[in-house]
Amino acid sequence: MNVRVLRIELRRSVAPWAGVMVLATGPAFLYLLSGPWWRGTALWTTQWTSMALWTRFLLVFLWPLAMGLGALQGLRDHRSKMPELLTSTPRPARHRAGTLVGATAIMLTSAFALLVLLCSVEVLADTAYTHLGWLPISLVAALALVAGAVLGMGLGRALPSSLTPPALVVAAFVFINVVRQSTDWSVPTASVPNQLSLLSPVGAEVRDVFLTFSTSVHLGQTVWLLGMAATGLALLIAATPRARLLALTPILVGAAVALLVLPADPRRTYVVDEAAAALVCDGPVCVTRAHQGRLADLAAPGRKALNLLKQTLGDQAPDSLRETTAPRAIGDTPERSRTAVFIDFGDGAIASAKGEELTRALLGQGLAPTCSARSENESGTLGEIAAQGVAAGLVLGDLRPLDGTLHRSRDQTALAAPVWKELKTLPRAEQLERIRAMHTAAVSCQGDPLDNLNGGTSR
Repeated sequence: MNVRVLRIELRRSVAPWAGVMVLATGPAFLYLLSGPWWRGTALWTTQWTSMALWTRFLLVFLWPLAMGLGALQGLRDHRSKMPELLTSTPRPARHRAGTLVGATAIMLTSAFALLVLLCSVEVLADTAYTHLGWLPISLVAALALVAGAVLGMGLGRALPSSLTPPALVVAAFVFINVVRQSTDWSVPTASVPNQLSLLSPVGAEVRDVFLTFSTSVHLGQTVWLLGMAATGLALLIAATPRARLLALTPILVGAAVALLVLPADPRRTYVVDEAAAALVCDGPVCVTRAHQGRLADLAAPGRKALNLLKQTLGDQAPDSLRETTAPRAIGDTPERSRTAVFIDFGDGAIASAKGEELTRALLGQGLAPTCSARSENESGTLGEIAAQGVAAGLVLGDLRPLDGTLHRSRDQTALAAPVWKELKTLPRAEQLERIRAMHTAAVSCQGDPLDNLNGGTSR
């Protein structure tokens, strides 16, 4: 490739504008708009895989725009009214096409790399767990931008109309949103078969830091996107209707191979990142490597909570405290165990607490494990939170609402106060008996914990 010609293309083509589009739109979306990328444990600033998946999510609008800008570039010769002149020159068409594609690929790849680098600075400041498993996610995203732009160039040259760029933008946007998956991190769903949905370069919203794309997804999407880029390049070179028809072969072959490689079972779309989910322990208190920076603040309150549980529950007491890593849909029942207290840093009562407040929250979770299907902030129902507050209060000697949950302090207090008042009139032995009965029922997910704590009296 002639470097001088490449520099000219970088100055005079739409390639620089494509780069500006990525650099301006991506950070503006992440920094200025409020959305799920700013909530929960899978923030785009906290973990490498989450960052890569959220920047990949930006393709929902970057990919159609890249295709539209590519089509605008493909119209250049037609707008200049010089196709016949160019065909009469001795320079092969593939040389001109290669230079144009190279300039666009350089700008889009560089801009997306700078976007990822900018996000990486945020991640480096927030996580102690560093790995390279996120790179394939970002590499496929960069390839998608280049392939979309190149296909747009080819279609712009093959269909030389001022309506082609906007039509491609709309068509690409509709395609992405019709076929792409949505997921609750249990079973991804889409309006089309799973393999077809994975032809969209855009992933679903990120809700779990332990899940990443499987290898078959990376391979299938790479084959599909390479076929797309090859078709775009072939359309740029094609000079006859027959050649343009043959130029569709790479994208069709790429789609056929990709559909064979991409997983048909939605459960194989995402896999658990075993390295991120591996446990790091301080005695009986364990967190995942992805959250190992939280272990120092959790260890002492966790050990204290386990000791209090042993004093209260006796032989029924769990002997360890572990972060849960099991993939779970939003409506699924949380993981529970008789031998361990499972915690989720998506639980607002635990994520925002420290010191004695954290001990109280862990004690409440150990005495009355949450049974209801939890959603954002993972807090449980008002009744469950009130029961945890009463049980922990009986052990610690005072009733306090749990902070950080979705339920207001006054609502917790209003529900818990009558039960607390009645229990305080009972002998200590009967209080412990009520707590143990509630714990047994909560672990088995039987009944309402506050009713069980209240001796089965209806509230």
